[in-house]
Amino acid sequence: MWRNTRKGWGIVSIMLHWVSALAIIGLFALGWWMTDLGYYDSWYNLAPWWHRSIGILLFAATLARLAWRLTGTTPALPGARLERLAAELGHLGLYVLLGVVLVSGYLISTADGRGISVFDWFEVPALVSDFPNQATLAGTVHWYAALALIGLAAVHMLAALKHHFIDRHDILVRMLSPRASRKS
Repeated sequence: MWRNTRKGWGIVSIMLHWVSALAIIGLFALGWWMTDLGYYDSWYNLAPWWHRSIGILLFAATLARLAWRLTGTTPALPGARLERLAAELGHLGLYVLLGVVLVSGYLISTADGRGISVFDWFEVPALVSDFPNQATLAGTVHWYAALALIGLAAVHMLAALKHHFIDRHDILVRMLSPRASRKS
């Protein structure tokens, strides 16, 4: 139930998937909202603090998720060869875009040489902070990569719904319950 099998995802993969999905959607909404905050708004400093803190935790969860996926079994994908290839490329694209968004966010936040406080629990040091126009360039990359990530995530969601409702595959059910794939 904890580990993945060739028939389905284990609870660890399922939890990492849904926590990541909620964090990505929440961070995108928060990031979009906070770009319109004025200097005298009470959320002007608090919203970026939340955004950075959740982003660092998502980065850690993503590293854990990649390690878990690379060291474990991956469930078999149904469908034709081209459809399976599209799924693999789509998943790779999600991971690459997420990495770009997370790294560029880190580069924005550490451009001034200060580390990132994560909910005042610990601080992630600024390892890179001396590139010319670091915050501006990283900000541009961060914005467009985040838009691309949300767009690809929407396609990912639509594909899962298509597999569930049209193709009648158990793809969506397997990502909702580790027990569902154990029954077949």
